[in-house]
Amino acid sequence: MRIAVVGSSGSGKSTLARRLAATLSLPHIELDAINWQAGWKDLNTHDPDEFVRRVSEAVGQDAWVSDGNYGLVRDLVWGRATHLVWLDYERSVIMPRVIRRSVLRAVDRTELWPGTGNREDWRMWLKKDHPIRWAWDTWARRRAEYGARTLDPRFAHLQVHRLRHPREAEGLAGRLGA
Repeated sequence: MRIAVVGSSGSGKSTLARRLAATLSLPHIELDAINWQAGWKDLNTHDPDEFVRRVSEAVGQDAWVSDGNYGLVRDLVWGRATHLVWLDYERSVIMPRVIRRSVLRAVDRTELWPGTGNREDWRMWLKKDHPIRWAWDTWARRRAEYGARTLDPRFAHLQVHRLRHPREAEGLAGRLGA
């Protein structure tokens, strides 16, 4: 089983993917952890070939749960996945989550991906690619894009689980494993 968890920033992709991976005893692939290097340098922009290589290697495994939305590797991940879990939550659900997460990360200064030294900083909040603004700006586009992509014949092999509210994630591991 290969499960891709997708959705807007702040929807809870990583949290759900970690939970599914643990429950189903599958490796977890966090695309952000592959992408983000020390000093907030991202492979997606600075070394796209290396990013694709690393993601290809990760999703080449027989079984996994991934989370992330990178367009550069989306076809690769979706093409290898057997299941797609789409966290299609309303903005009213996502925005409080992404704001709360950013506040907590800025306060506790937790390193986001071990070994990178990358920590949330209040000054980052003014940037257009900060998760709070990114979640707001990309929500409608991402929803439309994922809706269209789930109908694309290239991905007809996927078992799509479109969750519209966080409570629908309860028991998902059982439904996936059935």
